Amino acid sequence: MAVPKRKTTKSKRNMRRAHDALSVENHVEDSHTGEAKRRHHIDLKTGTYKGKQIIEGRA
Repeated sequence: MAVPKRKTTKSKRNMRRAHDALSVENHVEDSHTGEAKRRHHIDLKTGTYKGKQIIEGRA
């Protein structure tokens, strides 16, 4: 069985765990409806993206 030769320092352990943090989704207020929506995503309620109609919205 493999056994570590040296103790892993707190610094190295925490550097390894740096990618495990949960990311926060960035929401902005929609200029037309005033509802919160994700940036750089199509608004599924209206079907618009950057002011252009992309798909039919869910009415």
